[in-house]
Amino acid sequence: MVNHRKTDLHGMTVHTIETKKYKTTSFILQIKEAIDEKNVTKRALLSYVLQSGTKDFPSSKELRSALDDLYGATLNADLSKKGENQVISIRMEVANEKFLANSEPVLDQAFHLLSQVLLAPALENGAFKEGIVKKEKRSLKQQIESIYDDKMRYANKRLLEEMYESEPYRLNVYGNEGEVDVITSQELFDYYKKVIATNRLDLYVIGDISTDEMIEKVKKHFRLPENRATEDSPLHSIDEKKISDVKEIFEEQDVQQGKLHMGYRTYTTYRDDEYFALQVFNGVFGGFSHSKLFINVREKESLAYYAASRFESHKGAVFVISGIETGNYEKAVKIIKEQHEEIKNGNITDDEFNQTKAMINNQVLETIDHPIGLSEVLYHNVVAGTNRTIEEWMEGIKRVTKEDVVKVAQKVTLDTIFFLKGAGTNGNENV
Repeated sequence: MVNHRKTDLHGMTVHTIETKKYKTTSFILQIKEAIDEKNVTKRALLSYVLQSGTKDFPSSKELRSALDDLYGATLNADLSKKGENQVISIRMEVANEKFLANSEPVLDQAFHLLSQVLLAPALENGAFKEGIVKKEKRSLKQQIESIYDDKMRYANKRLLEEMYESEPYRLNVYGNEGEVDVITSQELFDYYKKVIATNRLDLYVIGDISTDEMIEKVKKHFRLPENRATEDSPLHSIDEKKISDVKEIFEEQDVQQGKLHMGYRTYTTYRDDEYFALQVFNGVFGGFSHSKLFINVREKESLAYYAASRFESHKGAVFVISGIETGNYEKAVKIIKEQHEEIKNGNITDDEFNQTKAMINNQVLETIDHPIGLSEVLYHNVVAGTNRTIEEWMEGIKRVTKEDVVKVAQKVTLDTIFFLKGAGTNGNENV
């Protein structure tokens, strides 16, 4: 189904996917490091600075102009948390020169530009350009502040801080607003040099390409330090925390709608064989519009504006999110807990079970239909230290039985409830 080849070059792994499906060539560069409290804000700022200028195109304007000259190529960088890792993703998409009227070396120029974003940033006096760093500090602070304005994201952030209070996973991927201003251009550049020397680098090239040609272009343009000593983060820290009491945290703000977020530990991650059963569990529980949470909390009881669950593949967590009236807190929590109990007791209808498996199958197919989605699915293996093909993944879902789902549901344990309620509401006195 997917022709995925891996080549190791000087501490960078190049993943090539040859396909005639797209008229563009996509590059996705993943830069992975274990979450580190002292660097988390610097790393977030670095992702902004890298996409703002290179040695040959030393400003955002010049960089955008260079992309326009490449038939409207696109470039962006963002951040994500994958388990205990903070990952910078740099993505670029360019037209495939086979489809252009004149035979310009678009691919070669694209490789040059991407390699500069990573290896030849815009500098002055041996550090990042002061003007760029200042501008991107403003952007990063706006990003962090925007979380407070989006109450769903804010409640999610607070849940993680409470649930993982002594684990790196509690940290916000964009860092801490209070730390942004004190980072100097020199400090950020010193950290960047450490990233280039030690971080795990994976480059995905997807399109109507030839692997041999791509490898030659990587060798030509990406001159990485020969002595790179990649500090690969620990693969699989098994979550052994046993829950004796569920932690309940209440916070009051001037909100129209209460935000109820519940965090569960599953003791299962992408690396484990039970991962497929966990995916099906989440689908039956709250992953889709036919799921128990949606039907029972939202439809039957009309208790919630929305009710759903999602899971984090590498941290082994399931999160329930729901928007409710403050006065409905106790009732909503009770019904959410009941849906989990139903699954633990094997009360899963054939319809729920079969529809969930069909939906997961469609979801995977839809995701891999897009180059970025395809690279994300394949990158799970890098983060987890596994080598599972997409075919094996889909086969794994197919083989899951109801008994497997019940077994994994019995391991799933509620850890923390965070409720953001409206100020001055006359809701339940216990809230």
